[in-house]
Amino acid sequence: MNIKYNFNFSYLVIVIIFSIALIIVVYINNNQPLSKPIRVGILHSLSGTMANSEKPLVEILQTEIDKVNNTGGLLGRRIESVISDGRSDPKHFAKEADRLITKEKVDVIFGCWTSICRKAVKPVVEKYNHLLFYPVQYEGLEQSPNIIYTGSVPNQQIIPGLIWAINNFGSRVYLLGSDYIFPRAANFIMRDIANIKNAEVVAERYKPLASDNFDEIIAEIKKLKPDVILNTINGDSNKYFFSKRKKEMIDNIPVVSFSINESEIKYIDEAKSETHYAVWSYFQTINSQLNIDFISRYHEKWGVSKVISDPMVTSYIGFKLWVQAVRSVESTNQQLIHNVLRESSINSPLGLISVDSRNHHLQKKVRIGQSQKSGQFKIIWESKKALIPAPYPSYRSRSDWNKIVHALSVKGSD
Repeated sequence: MNIKYNFNFSYLVIVIIFSIALIIVVYINNNQPLSKPIRVGILHSLSGTMANSEKPLVEILQTEIDKVNNTGGLLGRRIESVISDGRSDPKHFAKEADRLITKEKVDVIFGCWTSICRKAVKPVVEKYNHLLFYPVQYEGLEQSPNIIYTGSVPNQQIIPGLIWAINNFGSRVYLLGSDYIFPRAANFIMRDIANIKNAEVVAERYKPLASDNFDEIIAEIKKLKPDVILNTINGDSNKYFFSKRKKEMIDNIPVVSFSINESEIKYIDEAKSETHYAVWSYFQTINSQLNIDFISRYHEKWGVSKVISDPMVTSYIGFKLWVQAVRSVESTNQQLIHNVLRESSINSPLGLISVDSRNHHLQKKVRIGQSQKSGQFKIIWESKKALIPAPYPSYRSRSDWNKIVHALSVKGSD
């Protein structure tokens, strides 16, 4: 009888201890801030004219968030993505950025594509001293302590792309873009460089975002017969331009694009032409083990038919830089992360990438690709080394550039 009594008593003690431990664990999980997920805001267009361009950036961020969560999380916490549709509308982008910060309490935002949307979000993140990672090449002429610009600036895309085009195709250039700040500022800079190179800008034309009528543009190109078309059209309008270009049989005139990548050319069969070129830092055809592994991980989640583009890789780079900074300071504190990011470097599918502490942009190479029928780009030229970012081209003062940006913004649709 005594043996049975002792056994039951021991069992009861174990149950009590286990119950107390369980209560403590539940209490900690419900009350300890470190147990709460780290919230990441993803602000991109899932509808509207920019949706095809921006959806892949959401996918790549989800892929990397899943990878972190599947390997223990960040600081022992799960990352929770809060995805918001900017609807290809700058006013809605600003509204959603404010909501993500004030209502959703996100620790960081990854987002925007067009400059008009970034410029709408910029005062919001500055107001709350928050942090935005912006992944797309742009016109430069901007700098903010609250934005890490992982895309290319003029001296890393627009300027070398123009010089290459003039050297390879001729000095008579036709400038064509969507009617907002990026194409207008990019073309302003290209006019400057064209003058320096003794090249002639035969015309400079703009169409509204989402425009589907390029009859007058194509007619003018047929009449002027430029040596090369420099294309800064964004979004769905590209498919209408390239379709009309082929239909009117002027696809012998080369086009150098600054806003078309693998994700977009997938939907534009007419742009899969050997007379079409693109200027980026990244192409999926980069032959490195890190790039091959990166592509494989993305395909594993989304399917092998998916393609990788420069803005997708720069989104990935931004996320990796942020994760590295959070782990370094062991906190999601905005100011601590700001300080660490200014001196950050990582290996990437582009090679070694460093944040320039002076302006929050990245040092990177520039590459030029020739479009292939497969929908990929054959790399035919690249810079010998990574280029130090110069968001404000040095041949004018910053105050002059700011005046020019203001004038162009008023002139454009934004």
